[in-house]
Amino acid sequence: MAITGTQNPLLGETTCGSLLQQLQLIWDEVGESDEDRDKMLLQLEQECLDVYKRKVDQAAKSRAHLLQTLADSKIELSRLLSSLGEKNYVGIPDKSTGTIKEQLDAIAPLLEHLWQQKEERMKVFTDVQSQIQKIRAEISGNLDVIEKAGPPTVDEEDLSLKKSDDFQSQLQELQKEKSDRLHKVLDFVSTVHDLCAVLGMDFYSTVTEVHPSLNDSVGLQSKSISNDTLSQLAKTVATLKEDKKQRLQKLQELAQQLFDLWNLMDTPREEQSFFDHVTCNISSAVDEVTVPGALALDLIEQAEVEVERLDQLKASKMKEIALKKQTELEEIYGRAHIEIDTKAAREKIMTLIDSGNIEPSELLIDMDNQILKAKEEALSRKEILEKVDKWMSACEEESWLEDYNQDENRYNSSRGAHVNLKRAEKARILVNKIPALVDTLVAKIRAWEEDRGITFSYDGVPLLAMLDEYAMLRHDREEAKRRMRDQKRFHEQLNTEQETLFGSRPSPSRPLGSKKVVGPRANGSAANGTPSRRLSLQSGGSGARSTTKDGKRDNNRPAAPVNYVAIAKEDAASHVSGSEPGSSSP
Repeated sequence: MAITGTQNPLLGETTCGSLLQQLQLIWDEVGESDEDRDKMLLQLEQECLDVYKRKVDQAAKSRAHLLQTLADSKIELSRLLSSLGEKNYVGIPDKSTGTIKEQLDAIAPLLEHLWQQKEERMKVFTDVQSQIQKIRAEISGNLDVIEKAGPPTVDEEDLSLKKSDDFQSQLQELQKEKSDRLHKVLDFVSTVHDLCAVLGMDFYSTVTEVHPSLNDSVGLQSKSISNDTLSQLAKTVATLKEDKKQRLQKLQELAQQLFDLWNLMDTPREEQSFFDHVTCNISSAVDEVTVPGALALDLIEQAEVEVERLDQLKASKMKEIALKKQTELEEIYGRAHIEIDTKAAREKIMTLIDSGNIEPSELLIDMDNQILKAKEEALSRKEILEKVDKWMSACEEESWLEDYNQDENRYNSSRGAHVNLKRAEKARILVNKIPALVDTLVAKIRAWEEDRGITFSYDGVPLLAMLDEYAMLRHDREEAKRRMRDQKRFHEQLNTEQETLFGSRPSPSRPLGSKKVVGPRANGSAANGTPSRRLSLQSGGSGARSTTKDGKRDNNRPAAPVNYVAIAKEDAASHVSGSEPGSSSP
């Protein structure tokens, strides 16, 4: 068996052919037999076959490994694409294009990119799920348990963008819920702070009892927002608001008691000002009280002590207070011209206080009710009394006018004559209104009496009877004037007839007398010679009228000689006392 081999001149290397030639030369020199040569060549050929076989097996194994690697890469590619949710990924190489290594080289960068993308997605998912887990723990109040459990487990089989968006949506909803809860917590904490300030309570101890994280030293994002915290804060706020409401109600009651006691005892404003911080909220609503310390317990205790002190002081000053109210009651009745037995009323008050059979506060309340009724009674009489005042003023002017008309020197150019002349003109206008004024007054009095079922008395005298007497006196006066005018005309006619028969002759001279002074008569006599009786008014009444010598009215004058009014009043009083033993109440 011959093996031929040549040396490659281009490579300049030793080949199998050249070595075989050297081997044959050696064999020729040695003289090896052909049989030995064939055996050695067969051995060489077998060894070459074994080497080729090993190389082929190695190549086959390498190919199988590459194929397996390619298959695994394709499987990994498919898994990564599925995990990342990339159904239509651009850039995937054709499976049948190129050799195995070319296919591996084509798929390797894609795998590396997808692995990197997967790692990034894993980080995003881990971060988002950690935030979700933490916020849920904050809401549930189990933050310590979650921290011990460690980071959340990420599902590597589903890292798609859709899944990521779902987690992001959950996170945003939870973040919004956390923000809303945090705002609620801060609102509650702010409310607790304001309420504690008004109530004079320690804010930090109150709020940290709910949860330690609610202290100002804790960061905003670290504050508890759990359901339990919100519930406890709501209960705390409700409790503080109820305390505020009760304290305000208590303080307002104390303030009202202070005002009542101050009013009873006429406490000076300077002394009252010491408790302005108590009384300033007497009519305030709960939400309007915001001043720090306005409802503190020590302030309420201070007000209670002051009320107790004033109560003790009130008992010692009760007589003075009661008599003061009685004086006020008498003044109201006096201004309304209503007669009361003041002496008996004062004796009764002293007896009640000394006996101790009535509480001082009840006595004052009863007197306040009497004062209130007296004011109502006075108010109901006000319109009539104003017209009575006008009527008396008109009657005064009427009396003055009569005196003025009887003065023979009224037209002389003496001092003040022009003033009296002007007053006379006004007095005539006013006197002409008296009948209409009396009619109106009578109508109002009758309406008042029908409405209340009692007689309208003026200083103890029925006013209608007084007006009736006045009307009768006025009528008598008018009749007397008419008779005087008739008599005067008769004498004038008689004188005229005598002058016709006997010629004119001087009339007998009038006897000289003292001049009459215009104004109120010193003796108070009326125009017709009837003595005038003065109208006596009760204290606090409308006031009487008089006329100064210059014809002007004096606002502070005593009871004027209102002739017909005084006569009518006293005649009516005597008539009533004669026919009715008991005086009528106003």
